[in-house]
Amino acid sequence: MASPIVHPVFETVTGTWQYIIADPSTLAAVIIDPVLDFEPARNAISTTTADSLLDIVAQNSYKVAYLLETHAHADHLSASRYLQLKLEQPTNPETGIGKRIVQVQQTFAQKYGVEQSEFEDVFDLLWEDNQTFAIGNLEAKVVHLPGHTPDHVGYLIGENIFCGDSLFLPDVGSARCDFPGGDAVQLYHSVQTLFSLPPHHKIYTGHDYPSGDRNDPVPYTTVAEQQERNKHLKIGTSQEEFVNWRQKRDAGLGEPRLLHQSLQVNIRGGRLPRNGMLALPLKGVKEVGNVKL
Repeated sequence: MASPIVHPVFETVTGTWQYIIADPSTLAAVIIDPVLDFEPARNAISTTTADSLLDIVAQNSYKVAYLLETHAHADHLSASRYLQLKLEQPTNPETGIGKRIVQVQQTFAQKYGVEQSEFEDVFDLLWEDNQTFAIGNLEAKVVHLPGHTPDHVGYLIGENIFCGDSLFLPDVGSARCDFPGGDAVQLYHSVQTLFSLPPHHKIYTGHDYPSGDRNDPVPYTTVAEQQERNKHLKIGTSQEEFVNWRQKRDAGLGEPRLLHQSLQVNIRGGRLPRNGMLALPLKGVKEVGNVKL
């Protein structure tokens, strides 16, 4: 079986890796975790990043079959719906995400007052664990990787797994587990799932945050490199050691800059609210003495 063509595309504002993966023999393709640009100072949406993905598709004559999400992101807005509409002719791609997105949608719809009609059936495909599907002559497999979020999945395509926020570059480590439904024990076991792959397999990450001597973002390392060098849970790190450290670390983290905007759009499958309004929770003093503001 031929190896897939992989186009890593880095979005610098949110440090997000997006991927276009194509079958070289048929030019069938998928796009994983595309970003919709959002400027919080102006509450403005734009599509520069998503349009750059469309340019790659057009330049290579790819036929996009699926728009895939690894999970409901809390740090950037999804461009899946925008791309689906732009690619409707001629390929009409389907959107796909792990089946546990339903749990995440219900949790955050209640928090933000989102009507069920706005998030029900917004994804075309809710993947089962270990479900396989075709990308031309390539086979892709859905791997459940919970911990960062309960709905989190990775996509195993050839000798590559696109693991979203389950694991980052070895010098960055692992993702937080303090969102609703997150669980450090589950993340530990998800990383063991990644580590069970052959040593030469490539683990493509959902983000990178280069620092220190490393200035440029890197999309992947091998399983062997992660096992040897991941600073949070390399081979030999016990579950207890990792969980204790992760929980302590998460307790001191602030919320992502685009948390509320991202979740409200992403549980809708990349759609904006029908009324054009995003709910933002108030912070600071809500009560002074006996007076409730």
